[in-house]
Amino acid sequence: MNLDATFAALADPTRRAILARLAEGEATVMELAQPFAISQPAISKHLKVLEHAGLISVGHDRQRRPRKLEAAALAEANAWLERYRQFWEASYERLDDLLETMQREQAGKPSKKDRK
Repeated sequence: MNLDATFAALADPTRRAILARLAEGEATVMELAQPFAISQPAISKHLKVLEHAGLISVGHDRQRRPRKLEAAALAEANAWLERYRQFWEASYERLDDLLETMQREQAGKPSKKDRK
């Protein structure tokens, strides 16, 4: 999978709305175009970007070609973001500890570290 293509596809609010709709179940191009004030060809261009990123796929149901959400590309993006979430959580925990130490020092009380 290509994270650049995934994040580029997710950068557009129309494409994010399309993905949100597809999270409810598969849909045709016409069904996906209904809530938007843009042309069907414009929706088709958005769908091609989403397909290229691996976020959606095209099914074949007789004459219909419904689109459906593909989880793999989103899972890869989520895994990439998860590493940074863990970093920020650890940073926030250290900040919480520092703030507690500062507050206790101002109040003249021992910190967690001092009590150990």
